[in-house]
Amino acid sequence: MLYLGMMLAVLTASDAISSDLLSAAPEKPVKVIFDTDLGNDIDDALALGVIHALQSRGECELLAVTITKDEEETAACADAINHFYGRGDIPVGIVKGGPTPEKSKFTGVARLKDGEQWRFPHDLMSGNDAPDATAVLRKTLAAQEDHSVVIAQVGFSTNLARLLDSEADDISPLSGKELAARKVKYISIMAGAFTDIPGLPEHCEYNVVMDIPSAKRLLEEWPTPVVLSGFEIGIAITFPAVCIDRDFAYAPRHPLPEAYQMYEPTPHERPCWDLTSVLWAVRPDRGYFTLSPAGTVTVTDQGRTFFEAKDGGKHFYLLADAVQCARVREALALLATQPPDAR
Repeated sequence: MLYLGMMLAVLTASDAISSDLLSAAPEKPVKVIFDTDLGNDIDDALALGVIHALQSRGECELLAVTITKDEEETAACADAINHFYGRGDIPVGIVKGGPTPEKSKFTGVARLKDGEQWRFPHDLMSGNDAPDATAVLRKTLAAQEDHSVVIAQVGFSTNLARLLDSEADDISPLSGKELAARKVKYISIMAGAFTDIPGLPEHCEYNVVMDIPSAKRLLEEWPTPVVLSGFEIGIAITFPAVCIDRDFAYAPRHPLPEAYQMYEPTPHERPCWDLTSVLWAVRPDRGYFTLSPAGTVTVTDQGRTFFEAKDGGKHFYLLADAVQCARVREALALLATQPPDAR
């Protein structure tokens, strides 16, 4: 297993306090908003399955799904997965006029039929029927207690940047930035690259590159702590192909393995980029990862990310050694394949 980073040097007192606070056992259930570019890579779908498993264990509550891929089938796919897990009432919002409108390789799983019936029932037939993601974010945040929400952002920063731009309205008298500061505890995002990656020098990570202005805006202006899982983390933790082939057999039809095989068939083992951000968001206290010192992440005009340790900084990134990677892989395999609540 690729070694991703040495254990950190002794932190300053202020950094240690910040890291300890972020790594403390959270109040359960953790209130989660899942912001995703579902449809571009299959790890988003697996990450959504992990959230449902954690909710079934009483560890989190999925408040909403907001999507940064502006493609017709993505909202239907998210809704179909939510319905499969018995939570079809979870709001799904989608970006309007956002990046990557190209057709997905796997969100068509929501279009599959057995005879005249949807294989995976859902209410949202199209992204055109879904509300705007910014409105869903504002409404969801406004309804929650202060400093109670964790946002797992595993796609582009488009939706959260637009939230920052939003003004007071009939949903809330607060601006988007004020809502974030008042309602959000921290955000866990899959973005950037923070250690050397063999064969990929000066790597510009996809989620950043696809909307560089929004990534810059988010990291410059987001008012709460931000924890980043870089490219190097997910690439070192692949999802076991054997789990796709065998461990969903409790259901005659299941959207996750079917979508996975549509994306790239086994024996391919896909990196777990997005799943790591979700896992840390809900289980920051399990020792799966090590947090960097506090600091600041900046984004270049080309989409490279740079971290500078700084007292009082609000940004952190994840590190993991070989033992941690193995633990995370096992945990994610168990969670993603966990059966839904009684169906």
